Amino acid sequence: MSGSLKRALVLLANGAEEMEAVISIDVMRRAEIEVTVAGVDASDKIMCSRGVCIIPDVDLQTAIDAAPYDAVVMPGGLKGATTLAESDGVKKLLEMQIQHTNLIGAICAAPIALKSHNIKPGSNITSHPSLKDKLEGYIYSEARVVKDNKLITSRGPGTSFEFALELVEMLKGKEVRDKISGPMVLP
Repeated sequence: MSGSLKRALVLLANGAEEMEAVISIDVMRRAEIEVTVAGVDASDKIMCSRGVCIIPDVDLQTAIDAAPYDAVVMPGGLKGATTLAESDGVKKLLEMQIQHTNLIGAICAAPIALKSHNIKPGSNITSHPSLKDKLEGYIYSEARVVKDNKLITSRGPGTSFEFALELVEMLKGKEVRDKISGPMVLP
């Protein structure tokens, strides 16, 4: 499993939480997962929630044209997550992930996009604590990272490494997860 090429798409919109985005991107790339960053509402640069600018690799339509991916990952940040939740293109990508039984990851505020696009209702999920009441129809957990089949959710910036490592383990296996954790001096 660890030798096969895996592709992940990280969806970014203005207002995204940069720690959740960059940590997910970085950790997956350390695991030799081919990561593409797609700008949902801009293709030249994304202004994140704390003022960090990220230049996406592709625009949303180009990302859709290259789908499906082994994983589609959605960082939080309320403004960015709201854009993901309102995007027909994001809905199309998430539906393709389900059709191909591929992985979907959502952290912090991004689970509102799952709810908005009716993705896997009834699944076990978590989110930033402030959004718990907006996720009716799901089985809510206070755990830091929740995995339900091919859906991984997490709480926020402080759980970004755990979330990213779970993505790596699901895509490449525990051996790869363990191999990249040590040099990052993670527990």
